[in-house]
Amino acid sequence: MRKFLIAGNWKMNGGAEFTSDLLSAIKARKAVISEDVDVLVCPTFVSLSMAIDQLHESDILVGAQNMHEADKGAYTGEVSASMLVEAGCSYVLLGHSERRAYFHEDDALVREKLQTALSHDLAPIVCVGELLEQRKENRHFEVVKSQTLAAFNGLNEEQAVQVVVAYEPVWAIGTGETASPDQAQEMHAFIRSILTEQFGEAARAIRILYGGSMKPTNAHELLSQPDVDGGLIGGASLDAESFVGIVEIAEALSISAGKADAQLSPEEE
Repeated sequence: MRKFLIAGNWKMNGGAEFTSDLLSAIKARKAVISEDVDVLVCPTFVSLSMAIDQLHESDILVGAQNMHEADKGAYTGEVSASMLVEAGCSYVLLGHSERRAYFHEDDALVREKLQTALSHDLAPIVCVGELLEQRKENRHFEVVKSQTLAAFNGLNEEQAVQVVVAYEPVWAIGTGETASPDQAQEMHAFIRSILTEQFGEAARAIRILYGGSMKPTNAHELLSQPDVDGGLIGGASLDAESFVGIVEIAEALSISAGKADAQLSPEEE
């Protein structure tokens, strides 16, 4: 069984006071996190150091929302992978739909960033997903396949299993719309089939998160799908009660799955 990853993407929200208050509220509501679930927060760049300091005795991991593909250089305003690692980050988001749409990041750039992250032992969460018009034109599988193949191009099995994929149905982000559990599972299974063609059995270890407006009211149904391995949480991650609620749903499902696995006979396994 793959370990759930519940990742909060704060986007461009939160300075020092907000970060301190939100993390304090999360820790107050969730003092202990199950070892069966990974929990990650991705604050703004200016809040990273504070978050890392505040969480240093916690099981909550810290990641960045983006990075530059170069190791160093004359890139005013950018942040490198080595800077993130030195600061204490363990993950980095890459290719988020907003980066692709607003900052014109293409598949080639996302792949370059991903390879740089891996070279610094920084775990990349690479985002893929279709626009509303692409789904209406029945091109959603084509788009997601192209993005996935581009991101994993040139990787070996050992590298591939370090990558997390986040499926973002872009039409379901911030719109109040959500892909149904069946739609989410369909695309997650499709992504895993693509990875299986490339990496064989190793693809079973690659986590695929759902990134389309997951919240406590729909998390159980989504996380119950066999190929949904967690969530990339946007708006709900800015509220301690909602974020912790999703984490607790993931924990409960992990416990249930663990009991079910333990009850299987050797033949059934």
